[in-house]
Amino acid sequence: MKFDTNVSVFFTKISYNSKKTLSLQRYFIIKKHIIMPVKIRLSRHGKKGYAFYHIVAADSRAPRDGKYIERLGSYNPNTHPATIELNFERALTWLNNGAQPTETCRNILSQEGVLLKKHLLGGVKKGAFSEAEAKNRFEKWIAERQAKIDAIKNEATKRKNEIVRKKKDAEVKAKEAIAKKVAEKMAAAEPEVTEPKAVEPTVVETVEAG
Repeated sequence: MKFDTNVSVFFTKISYNSKKTLSLQRYFIIKKHIIMPVKIRLSRHGKKGYAFYHIVAADSRAPRDGKYIERLGSYNPNTHPATIELNFERALTWLNNGAQPTETCRNILSQEGVLLKKHLLGGVKKGAFSEAEAKNRFEKWIAERQAKIDAIKNEATKRKNEIVRKKKDAEVKAKEAIAKKVAEKMAAAEPEVTEPKAVEPTVVETVEAG
């Protein structure tokens, strides 16, 4: 069953859980009057030992890797740094409408600046600073973040090149050691050549008849 992702309004419901304590949940009223608590979470894909994830907005009651309302991006932790693709505006929209991210998704949204943008927009709405100031702060943060990412990538490239260089040096040394052993074996297998002794000439004395 597909759900319309155009959230019109949400409300807060206070209820008692099994421990008789108050629990707070935000629900969304979606077109056709479908009501659900929404979470932004990861949906696992890939194979064993090489998993990657879709970032999705889903009904919190649905199975972890089950149906979702909207796919917001992807997260691949197998690269360094991790590869993140995110529909920034849609993720921000879901947050502004009260969707609750899991801890991992919160870290991802924070890393991508979605939480910061939400905070800045809240400041503009409250009159703490102007929209232009919010834009300048966000652009400055983006530039600093990109510089950090570039530094991490450069460091990873240097380490990779160093590993390749050491591997090549080890291969050269191994080949040299093998060649040396082969030369020593060949030298040991060759018969020793000895020079023949010089033969002294035999002197024959002759006796003249008298």
